[in-house]
Amino acid sequence: SILAQCYFGRCHVEPQVEVSAPSTIRMDTVREYWNPLVKFTKDSRHLVNKCTKPDKKEFMKTAWATFLGFAMMGFIGFFVKLVHIPINQIIVS
Repeated sequence: SILAQCYFGRCHVEPQVEVSAPSTIRMDTVREYWNPLVKFTKDSRHLVNKCTKPDKKEFMKTAWATFLGFAMMGFIGFFVKLVHIPINQIIVS
C-alpha cells in the first residue's frame, strides 16, 4: 500500500514500510527477556515497601531463637564427635 503525505501543499508518495518476520521475532525475544525483569522489579519494590524494621521485642525473640539453634547444633556436633572418636579408635586399632 502507498502512503501519501503532504507538506506545505506539496504531496509526495512513499511506500509504506511493512514489518518483516525477523524484526518481529527479535521484538518477541526482547519482550520475552524484558517482561520478567519488569515483573521482578515491581515485586522487589513492593516487598521493600511492605517490609518494616522489627521492634526490640521481635528482634530479641529472633536473636534468642537463632542463639538456641546455634547452641543445639554445636552440642549435637560435639556429642557426635565425642562418640565418633572412640569408635574410630576401635576400628583403626
